[in-house]
Amino acid sequence: MSNNKTSHNNIDPVTASSAQAVHRYPAPEQRIDFREIPISPTPQSAKLSKKTPLASGKIHIREQKGRFQRIRTATNSLLVILFFLLPFISYQGHQAILFDLSEQQFIFFGTTLWPQDFTVLAWVFIAAAFLLFFTTVFWGRVWCGYLCPQTAWTFMYVWIETRLEGNQNKRIALDKAPWTRQKIVKRVAKHTAWGLTALLTGCAFIAYFVPARELYSDIFSLEASFWVTTWVWFFAICTYLNAGWMREQMCLHCCPYSRFQSVMFDANTKTVTYDANRGESRGARKRKQETELGDCVDCHLCVDVCPTGIDIRNGLQYECINCGACVDACNQTMDKFGYQKNLISYVSENSLKGKSQPIYTSLKFIGYGLSALIMLVVIGVDMANKSDIQLNVLRDRQNLYRETAQSQIENSYTLKIRNKTQQTRQYRLSIDKPQLMLVGSAELVIKPGEQLDYPVTLKTDTDQLMSARTPITFSVTDISQTDSSVSQQSNFFGPL
Repeated sequence: MSNNKTSHNNIDPVTASSAQAVHRYPAPEQRIDFREIPISPTPQSAKLSKKTPLASGKIHIREQKGRFQRIRTATNSLLVILFFLLPFISYQGHQAILFDLSEQQFIFFGTTLWPQDFTVLAWVFIAAAFLLFFTTVFWGRVWCGYLCPQTAWTFMYVWIETRLEGNQNKRIALDKAPWTRQKIVKRVAKHTAWGLTALLTGCAFIAYFVPARELYSDIFSLEASFWVTTWVWFFAICTYLNAGWMREQMCLHCCPYSRFQSVMFDANTKTVTYDANRGESRGARKRKQETELGDCVDCHLCVDVCPTGIDIRNGLQYECINCGACVDACNQTMDKFGYQKNLISYVSENSLKGKSQPIYTSLKFIGYGLSALIMLVVIGVDMANKSDIQLNVLRDRQNLYRETAQSQIENSYTLKIRNKTQQTRQYRLSIDKPQLMLVGSAELVIKPGEQLDYPVTLKTDTDQLMSARTPITFSVTDISQTDSSVSQQSNFFGPL
């Protein structure tokens, strides 16, 4: 249901707000206008909000409930829980996910990656980047609003702050209040809770590099090594500063994603947008009051709930993280006044112009999608070709060959065999030339992650050699899994 008002087709909020927009955005490229609206000298043009949170200092985020905030809270909570719990998951008797820097191996649910396998991680990061770009073309900065750790920890710290110091108005009043016993107690409680959360976060991060079950007890009993303690406190301090103090400054000044996100946008990208045609000219009014103003009642809630402190009514801005808090706040106000929802909503430029078209027709959408798919295929092929056995064959550099008293020719080798799994394995060694005999045992037992330097001697009768150089192939096969094997070529030398 919409309020009674005259038509606003001739209202030009973008033109009317341009003067103050220049003040807030000194660089012209920092402000992107979705639409071109006919210029009109009407006095009922859009006005910028008198409050300027970005210029007023600290931003106190107002808590907001609604559909998109439930989604954000659910996704943030799930990711935080997984972040803390994954290091405690065991698989096949080992920590499921562990970057073991001392052993130079990465364990991921039974799959062990060694430095020579880290191309797989490179493909994973490239695929993740293309998937991010692919999603951005469709939903804008949905990563920042719903999945980014900075956003998750910022809202976590704001939740703690709200529980201990009160709502937005109480926190602002507390900032201005003189130092009393009550204020000191609240501030000490807040920073203690922030510090404990930061310390647990530091432990959780390092738990991906150090066995988790030992880490927490060692840290809190002060028995951890110097370097482990240093790294835990380093990430704890970073968490405390980023989520407790810097917050939106990380998004505005440190994160590169906000700077190049608009390159991935096109006319079909859905971003949080204010419908100026419907909302202007804004102004306060009573409920059910007949007015010629637009639907925007200028309640300022969209600014109060914004984690970066922007006014979305001023147009698309790089500071917007697409969290949808302003959408929920505005819809709440629209309900109270009996107006139609989605004055602020996730909408594309083409939809605002009435020219909505399928997203799959976008060249960027197709390009990023195909790139991500190709990377996923490369990862699959690379993992399928990855062997759990590593073999290097080194010839004896001192003697090309040896002649024995029995008129036999011997060649010596050193086989470096690594068991790249997390279980003890039994292997069988073989060569592809039946005329060559292997001196010693052909069956080997290698412990998890161990590299065995195994000396090998091959010998044969002189009359069995057809040339001075015979190509041979060494093969190492897992006895329990015959399809798991690795081979490497070498040469057997003899007299001319």
